[in-house]
Amino acid sequence: MLGGLDAALEWLTGNKIPLGEFISGVVDQITQGAPWLFDLISGVLGALVLGFTGALQWVHPLIMVSIVCALAWYLQRSARLTVFVGAALLLIINMGYWGETMETLSMVVFATLTCVLIGVPIGIAAAHRPWLEAGLRPLLDLMQTIPTFVYLIPTLILFGLGVVPGLISTVIFALPAPIRLTTLGIASVPRPLLEAGEAFGATRSQLLWKVEIPHALPSIMAGVTQCIMLSLSMVVIAALVGADGLGKPVVRALNSVNIADGFEAGLAIVIVAIVLDRLCKSTPHG
Repeated sequence: MLGGLDAALEWLTGNKIPLGEFISGVVDQITQGAPWLFDLISGVLGALVLGFTGALQWVHPLIMVSIVCALAWYLQRSARLTVFVGAALLLIINMGYWGETMETLSMVVFATLTCVLIGVPIGIAAAHRPWLEAGLRPLLDLMQTIPTFVYLIPTLILFGLGVVPGLISTVIFALPAPIRLTTLGIASVPRPLLEAGEAFGATRSQLLWKVEIPHALPSIMAGVTQCIMLSLSMVVIAALVGADGLGKPVVRALNSVNIADGFEAGLAIVIVAIVLDRLCKSTPHG
């Protein structure tokens, strides 16, 4: 009995399905087929991110803190939150991580905008087409469950070291959130509300913009907030392939076992996450 099981196990392990080799071959074919395309994408994305980062860093840190505090007050009308945002950002300046924070903010903004521009239309389409939603579900599960380090290998080969592979890996990791929550929000619009719009002669486009999206907006904004948090969770991982930002000092502290630097850089990441989360919550002016 055991001999038969051992033989079956030996046959199973000796006849490996070449999944890894297949994926490696596909990546090689893509790389060799259009290297100029990936160089172009890398150059354009890198220039955009670096340009936006430079613009953020050009503004004096104390002026930027004042702008963010004014935005917090405008959005939330909360003196407590405004004071907290100001104190938190001043703490980042005091720790010496303002430049890295602006680099991280730039990457998070670009990743979130990309996810929203791609994810919201796909989510709307999936809500209107059950077959599309059913087809997307396993793909989205795969995107969220594959270890993020796996994304870095092909993106690093295709786009080289720098912020671009980190940005693209972040987008892949965070994209399912806006797709899922947009689909949920649009699909949860009450049928009587849609029928009322149709009774008044609204077209499909008018129903979408004046009925479905306003009703689904809280769910869509929740997807945006989740996208921001997921993008921030990729900061340290993206630093491993050359992306700048708060992930770099964390990686350096990890390599040198520097507890002080690692804690301060990690605290700066937490502060950025809390500030962005509070600013993006449902607001009186949202």
